[in-house]
Amino acid sequence: MRGGPVRPSENDHFPPSAPTPPPLRLLVADDNPVVRAGLTALLSGRPDTTVVAQATDGREAYEAALRHRPDVVLLDVRMPGVDGISALPHLVRLAPVMMLTYSHETETVREALRLGAGGYLVHGEFTTEQLVRAVRDVREGRPHVTPGAARALLTELREDAPAHTKPQPLSTEPIFSPHPLSQLQRPVGQSFRSGFRLSTREAEIMDLIASGMTNQQIADACFISEKTVKNHINRIFAKLHSTTRSQAAAKWLGVA
Repeated sequence: MRGGPVRPSENDHFPPSAPTPPPLRLLVADDNPVVRAGLTALLSGRPDTTVVAQATDGREAYEAALRHRPDVVLLDVRMPGVDGISALPHLVRLAPVMMLTYSHETETVREALRLGAGGYLVHGEFTTEQLVRAVRDVREGRPHVTPGAARALLTELREDAPAHTKPQPLSTEPIFSPHPLSQLQRPVGQSFRSGFRLSTREAEIMDLIASGMTNQQIADACFISEKTVKNHINRIFAKLHSTTRSQAAAKWLGVA
């Protein structure tokens, strides 16, 4: 018999390719319209995620979760009316919840995780791909915490440690590192925002802009004049290549 190519017969069967899973259905709850719009644009333009509803406070989030039954709720902490922490115990009965917020105070992080949040992401500390991966993992019960939230938890754990477990100084002589301290300690979000090259004061003001403060409120918070605030904002806009507050905030929060 001569060898030759083997042709598949009518009886040969190949397993069908695995069907593409449907996109994860997400609910975005945040009182900042820039954040809501940015997250919706990012997550709805992908084959693996889509935003099925938005909410501006905890009550709206609960009503939307009841109506749409999302796979994951992305929840801000500080919102007018019913805030995220107050709504959290009710929302976790309906869907896994991931905190997606600008707040990384120790008590806030601890309380959110205690009340059932499956993850805690701080704006400016993740890329779009990391956000999508975190959403998918939280849906499967795998927690995600970004560095700012983790740092807050570690600080509390160390402060609560019994005195005998805390390390005692080994010597009165200073211990020097071979590297400058500034190279060892990276501020929250530096890897994401360092490209903007904002000064410390400009970054502080940009944080306040992103939180929704007016120029006068920023001036009061920073103990500077409103004219000085405007000068800072002009320099910030130039560095962020932005012409409006909402555009600058979207870039600063990583949702542009």
